Formats: sequence, C-alpha cells, structure tokens
Amino acid sequence: MQLRVRHTTGYTYDAGAVASYNEARMTPVTTGGQFVLHTRMDVAPVPWMFAYQDYWGTAVTAFEVHEMHTDLRVVSTSLVETSRLEPTPHGVTWDELPAVRDEHIELLGIDRWVKPAPGLAEEVARLRTTSATPSELARSVCELVHDQIKYVPGSTEVTTSAADAWEAKTGVCQDMAHMTIGCLRSVGIPARYVSGYLHPRKEPAIGETVAGESHAWIEWWDGEWIGFDPTNQIYPGDRHVMVARGRNYRDCPPLRGIYSTSGGSKLVVGVEITRIR
Repeated sequence: MQLRVRHTTGYTYDAGAVASYNEARMTPVTTGGQFVLHTRMDVAPVPWMFAYQDYWGTAVTAFEVHEMHTDLRVVSTSLVETSRLEPTPHGVTWDELPAVRDEHIELLGIDRWVKPAPGLAEEVARLRTTSATPSELARSVCELVHDQIKYVPGSTEVTTSAADAWEAKTGVCQDMAHMTIGCLRSVGIPARYVSGYLHPRKEPAIGETVAGESHAWIEWWDGEWIGFDPTNQIYPGDRHVMVARGRNYRDCPPLRGIYSTSGGSKLVVGVEITRIR
C-alpha cells in the first residue's frame, strides 16, 4: 500500500511572536515494514533550519524564526510504501529477560507518564503468574487495556498520566499506549512508545483523501521488537505509518518549541491521508 500523508500544524499568536525555536518530528522513516519514497517539510515564515536523527532514531527538523510573525505553519508531506506482515514472536522466556536489562534499561523505567494505577498494577501482577511467556502477557495486557478503556477523543490532554486515564476509564491512543507500556515495564518487559499515523478506513479506497490524525501504539521486546496497537487491538499493518519511537510521548511530539510573545497562542493541527495504490 502507498499512502500520502499531509500533516499541517503550527500556532496562531494573538499578539504576534518576536521569535520561535522549534523541533518537528513529522517525517516518517524507512524501517523493515515501510519505505519512504518522498518527504518534504515546508515552514512559514521561512526559517533557518537543519535536520538530524535523535537518540531514538527519529528524523528531526529543527528550525528558528527570527522575525515578527503572527502565524507559524509547518507542513510535512510524505509518500510511504508499507508492507507489514504479522510478527511471529520468538518466544523469549521469563528467565531470558534479565539478560537484556542493561541493554534496554531506558525502556524499563517507570515514570509518571506510564506508571500503572495501583489496581491495574495488581491485575498485571496476577496475569504474570498465569502467562507462560512475556509475549503472552503482553497480549493479555493489550486486551485488558482495550476492554477497560473507552476511546473518547478530547477526554484527556497530552499531559495526562496513564494512572489518571485508567481511573477515569476513558482516554485516547496516547493514554492506552502509556498504560500498556507501564504495565509491561512493571514486570520487566522492555517496551517503547511509537507514534505515527493510521488510515482510519479498514479498506482504504485508492485516490480518496480522508481526515486523519496522529496515532500511537507500542512495541515490546521478544528477541526482536513486536509492535501492537492496543487502541484497535491489532498488529500494526499497512495502514500504519511510523514516525517516531521513544520512552513515552515526551520523546515523540510532532512539534515542540518555545516562542516569545506578549499574548496567547492557539495550536492548529490537521492531517490528511490518501491511499495512492
């Protein structure tokens, strides 16, 4: 499947901004399941900019605007070919997991973003005693989060913790990813946050442009990284386009920066996805 993704974001400043300094993580990267055929990023006003790859392998575009501006507009347009197969777990055992602890120690930390609520942590500990392998437990946790959390757009914010979303029993893909990651790390399974896009149609029509949005899912270690989308209870497939990986959302925001203004600002976001073939 070939997908064209057009992601537009930026800010409108009530009193204008004297300057702004930003990082954009909106460029898909080539991986085993996807190949980037073309990518382009346009920023207005025209900034000073450069690109680099961050610690987690994400493509980052850093840019600075040193003139008065009332709006900041960032448009990332990419054409990506996806070809993913459902992964086959390698069957790493519980006894083998400690051997990779040092290698993946950063993906075992439990911070406020992913820390499970007490009730959820107890349920995961119970599941641990009945799961033959780490991957079996991971699938059970994904199913638990999917069944217990109602997907309600706008019910949480980007700063909402996994524990708060669990107590509310509502959230979005970011919250479900954080909950799942925290649960897996709590029993010693390295897990990481993945962000990107998901075509909302199960059978996308060629040539049809639809409204989309950023999406989040997870990966856990089982001899290799196994991806899973707990929001939709599926393995990432050809409708998924991966952009960034990290410990949690803080490592993967589409746009982050600082700006100088005497007034308020409004975030503008829009995503369009088109299946090309």
